[in-house]
Amino acid sequence: MASGSLRVNETDLKLLIRSEVEEERATVTHKLCRSMDRMVLGDEERLAAQKMIAYLSRDTAELVRRALAVTLRASNLMPNEVALRLAADADTVAIPMISHSPVFCDDDLIAIVRAGRIFAQIAVASRQGLSRDVAEVVASDAAVEAVRRLAANDNADFSERAMAIAVDRFGHDEETVTTLANRHILPPSIVDRLVLVATEQVKQHLISRHKVSVDAAVRLSDFARERATLDLLDESIRSQNLPEFVKTLNARRALNASLLLRAVARGQMTFFEHGLSMLAQVPHHRAWLMIHDAGPLGFRAIYDRAGMPPRLFSAFRAGVDTWRSMQAEGAELDAEAFRLRMLERFMTQMHTLGRDDLDYLMERLDMVPTRDHAYAARPRIAVA
Repeated sequence: MASGSLRVNETDLKLLIRSEVEEERATVTHKLCRSMDRMVLGDEERLAAQKMIAYLSRDTAELVRRALAVTLRASNLMPNEVALRLAADADTVAIPMISHSPVFCDDDLIAIVRAGRIFAQIAVASRQGLSRDVAEVVASDAAVEAVRRLAANDNADFSERAMAIAVDRFGHDEETVTTLANRHILPPSIVDRLVLVATEQVKQHLISRHKVSVDAAVRLSDFARERATLDLLDESIRSQNLPEFVKTLNARRALNASLLLRAVARGQMTFFEHGLSMLAQVPHHRAWLMIHDAGPLGFRAIYDRAGMPPRLFSAFRAGVDTWRSMQAEGAELDAEAFRLRMLERFMTQMHTLGRDDLDYLMERLDMVPTRDHAYAARPRIAVA
């Protein structure tokens, strides 16, 4: 290999071979490797260059080996056996190679993961275009730090199976769950599993960004469950599958007064009708008549038959009346406007409610003002 062909002068080569100063040898290594990587090499020159790379990889100085790994980390010129040797080296040498080198096959990367060094596992998990097979091994065999990095790598082929393995192993780890939840694309089955183990903030992110199944929604707790369930209502109504939706909620014991009150407050009257029909065990058409056409006694009768809380009847009555009056007026209010109209009704007509009940109602409307604010505002709102 002629030194001129590699654009390294004779002085450089002497330093590389004879210098006892690590920094000098590292500088020449960088210069030589950069020159080799940029040149168009014939077969003989390529073979000579690879012999030089192998020679440099055995230098006793870590600084020299690091210069080699960093300079040729993305080069196809690096021989596979040399790349594997560097991958087993100190972390400063190994990480650039493992993270970027294109000469590793999937079997090489799987072996690196299973060798058990955490920094190497993290480097594998960070690779652009990581294959499905390697990602699954990271999910099943690597340390939590590497699985977190894999979850953050949107350029990895992170399959549904691999994600499920990651949740099985580290669903208790908040950082892993949060990182998974922030991926751009998540299979519905993984979303369903994450909402059951995530923090409230992450649950709300999942609910707003991804479709949450009925089963997952009804297994959530308190407000998060109810909000997720109501977010599914429009889709269920459009698909004409509302009775089945209500049936599923009831089977999961998620069809309750709190959820129905939220629905009424958002103007979801059809859902309320089907919900009350299910709880009272009467046909929907009969429930509709009792709620809307049979006068106050009819509504009270089906309300009691459904086992609804007596103390909240006046709130539901106000909700039904508000909805009916808006229908008569031909008003087309969106969900937020309807919710505000409902709040006005609650705060001006619920004179029999105690403070705890009024706070409960406002919470179910997704408004949680302080008690002092609620009661200061109460006298000043005009009757709707």
